Amino acid sequence: MSMNRNTQSRRQFLRATVVTTGGIALAGCSNSGGSSTDEGGESGGDGGSEPTTEQSGGGAAQTSTVEMTDELAFEPKTIEVSAGTEVTWKNTGSIGHTVTAYEGKIPDGAAYFASGDFDSQQAAKDGYSNGQKGNVPKGESYSHTFETKGTYEYYCIPHEMNGMVGTVEVV
Repeated sequence: MSMNRNTQSRRQFLRATVVTTGGIALAGCSNSGGSSTDEGGESGGDGGSEPTTEQSGGGAAQTSTVEMTDELAFEPKTIEVSAGTEVTWKNTGSIGHTVTAYEGKIPDGAAYFASGDFDSQQAAKDGYSNGQKGNVPKGESYSHTFETKGTYEYYCIPHEMNGMVGTVEVV
C-alpha cells in the first residue's frame, strides 16, 4: 500500500508542478502596453472574409492568417504562402503575444520582421524586456508581407520556452 501512496503523491506533485509552471509562464503576459497593428479592429470579425485553411501535401496550411491562442500556440503552426502575400497574426486569446523572427532562420536578403517593427531579433527582445514593446494584445493583430521565397521561422518572446514557435514557407 505504501507504493500506491507514493504513486499518488508523485502524481499530486506533478499535477501541482504543471499547474504552477503554467501560472508562471502566463504571469509575464499582459494586455497593456506594447505596440501592434490593429487591422480592422473589432468590427467584422465573423464577416466570412477569413481565408480558409487547407493542408497541402507538405503539412503546411495554405492560409494568410495565423491565430495566437491562450494555449500558447500559433495556429496553424506552419503555413505556406506565395511571394508577395501579407500574413496577419491575430491574437484570439486573452493574453499578449509577440511575433518575432529568428534572425538566423530567414532567407538571405529577406526583410526581418517582428511585431513592434523592430529591425533585429535583439532589438525585439530588448524592446519586450523594456516595457513589453512589440506585445500584441487581445483582439489586435500584426501583419507582414513576405517578398522573398524561402523558409521563415519565428516565435513568441514570452512563450518560446512553452513551444510557441511557427514557420512561414514562401513559395
